[in-house]
Amino acid sequence: MMKVNRAKRITPLLVMAIILSLPCSTFSWGAGGHMMVARIAYKRLNAKAKAQVDRLVKLEINPARVTARSLNFINAAHWADDLRSSTEFDFLKELHFIDQPFTTDDSELPTDLPGEKTIVSALNDNLKVLKTGTDDDERAMALRLIIHFVGDIHQPLHCATRVTKDQPEGDRGGNLFNIKLRDANNKLKTVKLHSYWDGGIGSFPKTGANFAPPSLRKVAVAAAKIIQKFPANSEAWHEGGATGFQQWASESEEFAKTKVYKSIRVGRVPSSRYNQAALRVAEQRVAWAGYRLAELLNSVWPD
Repeated sequence: MMKVNRAKRITPLLVMAIILSLPCSTFSWGAGGHMMVARIAYKRLNAKAKAQVDRLVKLEINPARVTARSLNFINAAHWADDLRSSTEFDFLKELHFIDQPFTTDDSELPTDLPGEKTIVSALNDNLKVLKTGTDDDERAMALRLIIHFVGDIHQPLHCATRVTKDQPEGDRGGNLFNIKLRDANNKLKTVKLHSYWDGGIGSFPKTGANFAPPSLRKVAVAAAKIIQKFPANSEAWHEGGATGFQQWASESEEFAKTKVYKSIRVGRVPSSRYNQAALRVAEQRVAWAGYRLAELLNSVWPD
């Protein structure tokens, strides 16, 4: 685990310049989706866990100016994506996913995927730091990464990459799979399939100007609707237990194969039937991620 400190800062202009240069495909679930996961989890934390996470997320760890924008549990959920503005944290980029290759046209699968370092290994490593670490700054970083990575591992396109004859190394989790959508003026625009799913098929709370995260109020309302659709009284989300990271990744991989890439074609507008089925999957994954994140953190700090 990298040593962190609270002194090092980066300038706002540098942050914005780097952010604007990044392709949208570098982000995950979107701030709204990640914040909903955290909101769902936070409401289910026991008193001891809630006190500990509140204390750790208030620490202004490096980079302090970035961290200062997310000093509560729910906003901490998008911190790992905010770090994309700092090259110091480039080592984290490969940890947001686990690209399990599959093919739809009998193409030979690449043997170098997934890589050695994946979101599964990252969750295991950061959980160890959170449970046994003695440096609070390192534990605060581990907590923030766990909040985010639990969300990411439930996004189907963070756990699969489609291999075809045209893309023998895979489509990078839908980042090389372009679709068409209609904007507010009914004009067609090109969007990555991955980005479409990150935004919850266009339904998750959206970021504002200058990448400002959605308000906590909007996130709370959206999360409540998802909980109502997918209540925690189902036993299915307990699969894998509190630390079933590989199980969760396998679920997402299966959804990618059976739902994400089904009934959709490159360069075409998704059908209303596809959108309806996709939205149900996206909302279920957010709900389960929230329930599982709470169970994980409650296991670290049992009452």
